[in-house]
Amino acid sequence: MSTQVVILAAGMGSRLGRSLPKPLTELSDGRTIMQQQFDNIRHAFGDSAQVTIVVGYKLEHIIEAFPQASFVYNEQYDQTNTSKSLMRALAASAPGGVLWMNGDVVFDPEALERAARVIAREQSFVSVNTSKVSDEEVKYTTDAEGYIKELSKTVEGGLGEAVGINYISRDDKATLLRQLKRVDAQDYFERGIELAIEQDKLRIEPVDISDLYAVEIDFAEDLERANLFV
Repeated sequence: MSTQVVILAAGMGSRLGRSLPKPLTELSDGRTIMQQQFDNIRHAFGDSAQVTIVVGYKLEHIIEAFPQASFVYNEQYDQTNTSKSLMRALAASAPGGVLWMNGDVVFDPEALERAARVIAREQSFVSVNTSKVSDEEVKYTTDAEGYIKELSKTVEGGLGEAVGINYISRDDKATLLRQLKRVDAQDYFERGIELAIEQDKLRIEPVDISDLYAVEIDFAEDLERANLFV
């Protein structure tokens, strides 16, 4: 069965100050952020991977750049956050689990190879970096069994940061979708995961990729850092 992959790319990305959608920002190797993601997806899952992009802001540019993908439209891209983009993508997905990533993350190809091994077990997960814990990033804690307990920007005593590459298994997908429908329009998708853990006892595994690079591009300095890796 082919792997379903979703890239969340509906936002305006205004902090980077570019005219095009942020995922179309060019890297130092000539590829865009999203092209690097596509290359990593093909490297890990082959040509059979089914990629869906959630679009909104200046969607025509992304559709033109990646005609091979499927598309889901978040018509409220300027009023909602990633929770509602992921909600739309999961609702439109075929049966089975879904791997998703934020459309502004530049990362080591090995991150998806590591993810593939967890996906093979049909285990829901959040990729994490334990080497730093910044106040403005999504942080996490774990329970006694090592599964994710808390997941938000307001976590106290976080063990690390979520890097924006995640998987929901076929058995857990309906539960997460229900919670994403319930959360506030401005919530990040992590709020839906946190509620599913708290209320539905979902078991989400942290997958440590601290030894690999993964940079979320919000500001010019993030782009400079990402360019050191590619």
